[in-house]
Amino acid sequence: MLTIGSVVLGVSNVPRAAAFWTEALGYVPREEMEDDWVVLVPAEGTGTQLSLGLSETPVQEHPRIHLDLYAGDAADQAAEVERLVALGARRVDWDRYPPDADFVVLADPDGNRFCVIDTHHG
Repeated sequence: MLTIGSVVLGVSNVPRAAAFWTEALGYVPREEMEDDWVVLVPAEGTGTQLSLGLSETPVQEHPRIHLDLYAGDAADQAAEVERLVALGARRVDWDRYPPDADFVVLADPDGNRFCVIDTHHG
């Protein structure tokens, strides 16, 4: 049986991306960071790994794969969005928001899109 070992993001600057994602998620490098690769793991036990690999391909405006980060409720979502923006994320003027969306689209410092989800919405 297969399991997902790691989610991999292509980034243009591995140290910068690692600095953002370690603060955003409370993760730590699994081993010493390379200039072109690092695997981040939860500092507090088990969970999904996030690998960051050097990439020269452009960021997709509407990516086929992205991260969904779960927040507890609308207040938690708003606080997390502000915290992530303070860490270097930016709000994305997303053209595909449905009415009464339960998610906010952000981009990390490399432009990779991700969502912050209000898990108690509706």
